[in-house]
Amino acid sequence: MVRAAFRGPDGGFLRERGMDDDAREQGEDRSDDAALAARLARLGKRLGDERAARPPPQEIRRTDSSAMARGLRLSSELVAGVLVGAVIGWGLDHFVGTRPWGMIVFVLLGFAAGVLNVMRSAGLVAEREWRAKK
Repeated sequence: MVRAAFRGPDGGFLRERGMDDDAREQGEDRSDDAALAARLARLGKRLGDERAARPPPQEIRRTDSSAMARGLRLSSELVAGVLVGAVIGWGLDHFVGTRPWGMIVFVLLGFAAGVLNVMRSAGLVAEREWRAKK
């Protein structure tokens, strides 16, 4: 049985309080098992009353996995554009010696290309006619 100890003002233990003390305070002197069964019955009744008083739960809308896949694809296209621009800028800076200007310019160009790819994939920008004919 779990018991909680209460300390007095002098720091010593006053008494231990257990689950069967609740039943004794209400004038019920029972054995431990009977007290536990009575408390469980009261708890069950209280839980039933609380559940009946609650409003019905709203239906949870599940997310569409194809929408999640599309979002992941669009975000990866944006990140890929920036990373490709950064790699090209770093390579140009490394071989030509124009640090940090090549990296700055190509990261910005990669960002612009990534945004354009995202807009094309989302259908916000029309493809060119010559690409559509191929």
